[in-house]
Amino acid sequence: MGSQEIIKIEDDFTLIRFQNDSTESFNAQREVSSGLIQFHFGLKGSAKFIFNQGNYSLELKEEKSLLLYNPQKELPLNLELAPNSWVISVIISIKKFHALFSSEADYITFLSGDNKDKKYYNEGNISPSMAIVLSQLFHYSLHPSIKNLYYKGKGYELLSLYFNRTEDPTAEQCPFLIDEDNVMKIRKAKEIIIANMAEPPGLQELADEIGLNLKKLKMGFKQIYGDTVYGFLFDYKMDFARKLLDSGSYNVNEVGLKIGYSTGSHFIAAFKKKFATTPKKYLMSINPNT
Repeated sequence: MGSQEIIKIEDDFTLIRFQNDSTESFNAQREVSSGLIQFHFGLKGSAKFIFNQGNYSLELKEEKSLLLYNPQKELPLNLELAPNSWVISVIISIKKFHALFSSEADYITFLSGDNKDKKYYNEGNISPSMAIVLSQLFHYSLHPSIKNLYYKGKGYELLSLYFNRTEDPTAEQCPFLIDEDNVMKIRKAKEIIIANMAEPPGLQELADEIGLNLKKLKMGFKQIYGDTVYGFLFDYKMDFARKLLDSGSYNVNEVGLKIGYSTGSHFIAAFKKKFATTPKKYLMSINPNT
């Protein structure tokens, strides 16, 4: 089943994470008043924005972005998310947005005096540095108390990178990631460990398989996903285990085996480390009749 998480960063600045890991399309709708600018970023898979009761649509593909703005009419968000697709949307008021760039209005095409009352639409590519921020927004693993501050910082960082028309390779914390090929290799590493989560390859084996040296694999993975390779995999496995428990189709031992724990006690200890409760207590909390 698909989901949407709405993060209100400020009164007129909202970030929405759309995630559909199911095998069916997911539809999400949200009212968006005029005077708000919409930025949409396709992280994975594809999505379609539907307008005028289905008479018109815009496709958002993986690694592409869409900017939508129409001061004359409301552009309600009607998103059809394909299976196995992720999208992040940033919705911000023109007033707040203009304040960010007021001294640079001529730099942003649709903010110039001639265009400020015209509708505007732009499709673009997601740069490697934007891809890093977007991935970090999806793989958030910080304390809940600073969640809003983290999203706020990343939201503004994303907007600044969106309008950074000439990326300076020397400005990157990790220069090798400017190379789109390396970003794709890191993504491939993530896909490999997820596909083999019960028996993941060793780090050197993984580095050899994607064609990067070990240092670049470690450094790149940490920068894109905000964690070490195995730290990321641990979190992924625990979330996957929780979903299996939620389904009601497997007992605790079966779930542990599916994600690579040969003994139930090791799985229980790992689950408790992540969620501060045992799998059995978790099952009881979602289904008191268990």
